[in-house]
Amino acid sequence: MKKHVIYLASLLLPVSIMAQKVTFEEYDLNNGLHVVLHQDNSAPVVTTSVMYHVGAKDENPERTGFAHFFEHLLFEGTKNIGKGKWFEIVTSNGGSNNANTTDDRTYYYEVFPSNSLEVGLWMESERMLHPVIDQTGVDTQNEVVKEEKRLRVDNSPYGSFLAEIKKSLFTKHPYRWATIGSMDHLDAATLEEFQAFNDTYYAPNNAVLVVAGDLDIAKTKKMIEAYFGPIPKKAEVKRVAIKEEPITKEIKAKYNDPNIQIPAIVAAYRTPSMKTRDAYVLNMISTVLSDGKSSRLYKKLVDEKKMALQVGAFNVSQEDYGMYLTYGLPLGDTKLEDLVKEIDDEIVKIQNELISEREFEKLQNKYENQFVNANSSIEGIANSLAKYYMLYGDINLINNEIEIYKSVTREEIKNVAKKYLNPNQRVLLEYLPKEEPKNEKS
Repeated sequence: MKKHVIYLASLLLPVSIMAQKVTFEEYDLNNGLHVVLHQDNSAPVVTTSVMYHVGAKDENPERTGFAHFFEHLLFEGTKNIGKGKWFEIVTSNGGSNNANTTDDRTYYYEVFPSNSLEVGLWMESERMLHPVIDQTGVDTQNEVVKEEKRLRVDNSPYGSFLAEIKKSLFTKHPYRWATIGSMDHLDAATLEEFQAFNDTYYAPNNAVLVVAGDLDIAKTKKMIEAYFGPIPKKAEVKRVAIKEEPITKEIKAKYNDPNIQIPAIVAAYRTPSMKTRDAYVLNMISTVLSDGKSSRLYKKLVDEKKMALQVGAFNVSQEDYGMYLTYGLPLGDTKLEDLVKEIDDEIVKIQNELISEREFEKLQNKYENQFVNANSSIEGIANSLAKYYMLYGDINLINNEIEIYKSVTREEIKNVAKKYLNPNQRVLLEYLPKEEPKNEKS
């Protein structure tokens, strides 16, 4: 059994940063479950969480939506937790819980008073070992997921813009479909297909368990062994690396959204994995462009020129590829092409000129504050420990990721913008109101 104990100390960091240093212990159970423990006895609260290395990208292209569907399905009940009793047990023990799914992973967690830690461990071990996956549960959650899609996508203004971008930005990689997936695919799936998905991905050797908060390390280890140790190891998940060809010519796309009256323009660039240094630099570029009212795009297009109702830039970080997006909603008679030109002009400035020393200092301060805030709650720490272990392959980033940002230079910012943010490397999506049918003349 592998075991690492991490002790943290650095005299070079500011006091505010040092106060946020996270100590943790990690080890593996014999069945391959990776365990991470973080002890903080400052408040009588504990988080139990499990992250599974399965997301939308692991789905059959003809069965999209499975990963997100399972996020719902696995609250239905287990061999020892009756149907509909999951949330009742949590609330009766003074706790709360939730789950979420991305293209890369699925995450479940509970927050309990520390004297109910064992309840959280038992429940997550039940979810892993004894889920009840039957037709009744599938039918129930199918309706729940359909309602969620209607609320968040189908009837939500601009609810489809990311899905439409992904269709054009990726042609081979499974990032090309939306995380919520296709309702037709879910309707067509058999019970056996859902059970097979569980058997493949919901395995101890495809997961990380994080317990954080007011705990006794020795007692917690005994409970973890008792509840999770007997769960059988499953076959290793086979993953195929799917590569996309570089985009060398601007791809133009259009989409009509019946829920909007104001159009939008979105430019999307395919960027590297969030594990790369360039991904961190791209995060910083988006901060320069659109983080707050003093940012370049907001100040120019909203405040000064009054060309946009809203404008922004952000980097969507993912395990295999990222997506860098700029967008704008025009004000008044502003044309979409004029908005694109103004946004492009600001990117060209970053590509050709070093950002100012003052901008650079503000940038560093923002990322230092973000680092501190990310580690300011037990719930946040648990999430970060799971994410850095599973998706980055470097759990120590919870403490030293800030050093990456601090080491980025102004020259690097300029060079990375030049490398990825060019018109011939992007998808340009006109996101338009639904066209009204033309009245035919009699």
